Amino acid sequence: MISASHFKPAPLLPCLLLATLLAACGSNERKLEGQAGEQVDFSGSWELDYSQSDNIQTKLDAMVRELQRQVERRNRAAAGTNQSPGASLMVGGGGLSGESIMGVAQMAELITRSPLLEIEQDESDIKVKREETFALDCEFHPGQFHTVETPFGTESCGWLDHQLVFRIQLPEGLSIQHVMTLGPQGQRLNIATTVISDQVSYPFTLNRVFNRFVPGSRGYRCKQTISRGRVCTTESP
Repeated sequence: MISASHFKPAPLLPCLLLATLLAACGSNERKLEGQAGEQVDFSGSWELDYSQSDNIQTKLDAMVRELQRQVERRNRAAAGTNQSPGASLMVGGGGLSGESIMGVAQMAELITRSPLLEIEQDESDIKVKREETFALDCEFHPGQFHTVETPFGTESCGWLDHQLVFRIQLPEGLSIQHVMTLGPQGQRLNIATTVISDQVSYPFTLNRVFNRFVPGSRGYRCKQTISRGRVCTTESP
């Protein structure tokens, strides 16, 4: 039985993360193509709601259970055809390497760890400044998705109906997608981040939920730490 608690970090993770950062920040000039929808105003200050956001360990455990079920189904099918059951399952080019699965989960956690967002938006573009990580920015072109080639891969962004989508396609079969959705009252923001790797047969998605706030209105304080950099918290009135 595969156990998520016994996985070791993937050795390629630091390199993949660096490539992600460079790819996301490597180009300001963009060209759009795709389908557009009605623009939604995401501008403002946002803080992470941990209680409403996905727990990475819970998501990882669910992913491991699903992949283990795939292994068991394949082994049962192999037994029925007198084939030798295998210890791993290959589906769509992906596998069940413990290090690969853990690496995808760690990547998702690292690129979604920002507790604060500051979003600037007008009719022509948007910039999502994320605490502790790189910013996401996109120009808006009616009826099109913005696409640009960089030395590290392909970036695209734009509107998909009422959602804003950022996609980064990196070498070695790794891709990252952020989908931003605003709540009905405009006070809650969901960012669904999906990491897909050719080494794993199941995409890993983390949903991070943010609440709108006015800086300084609720005793908002930040401090500099050695291990985590600048950390901000809200104080109860």
